[in-house]
Amino acid sequence: MGKDKLKRFAEVATFPNVVQLDAGLPFKGKWAKDFFKNDNPVVLELACGKGEYTVNLAKLFPNKNFIGIDYKGNRIWRGAKDALEEGVKNVGFLRIQIETLMDYFGESEIDEIWITFPDPQPQVSREKKRLTSPRFLVKYRHVLKPGGYINLKTDNDGLHAYTAEKIGELGLKLHIKTEDLYHSAHTDEVLSIKTYYEKKYLKDNKNINYLKFSFE
Repeated sequence: MGKDKLKRFAEVATFPNVVQLDAGLPFKGKWAKDFFKNDNPVVLELACGKGEYTVNLAKLFPNKNFIGIDYKGNRIWRGAKDALEEGVKNVGFLRIQIETLMDYFGESEIDEIWITFPDPQPQVSREKKRLTSPRFLVKYRHVLKPGGYINLKTDNDGLHAYTAEKIGELGLKLHIKTEDLYHSAHTDEVLSIKTYYEKKYLKDNKNINYLKFSFE
């Protein structure tokens, strides 16, 4: 591991807006009250990477709480540091495996979920690792409030098509589906937030897919 990564791992462990692994267990069912010290809705970004989307959502919606989830602390470091330096109080980060989501959040505790540019896991043998596979959707259904939305932004056409197929197969409610977000009527200030990688995809003229759906 490089010196920069080691330095970031050490530094992120001192950040008050980052919760590491088992330290998050006591917040289950009471993230708003005990972590954010308010009664505002809680929104998750899964596989948040450097946390760009999480932090920018928090800036747009100061009356909501946002938690970016990723397992790689050296990535979380960037978003957490930016939030601290910019005084963004309604954002936190949780370093866990997404598979363990139900260990850290109570039933119907979450208002909305964002999945932005996840690893598409294109191999058939790795379907269960896709963040929109039925294995993960079961977990999202448990932690989401009734009617809570799931948002998927991806440059990967295959993951977009796969997710749309699962929405149909499972009888979920589809609200928005587009294969070319920035040439659609759906773009707003939220969907216009762009991560580092999304900017690269757009420079290469890659289309951006978007899905918004719920369980009811």
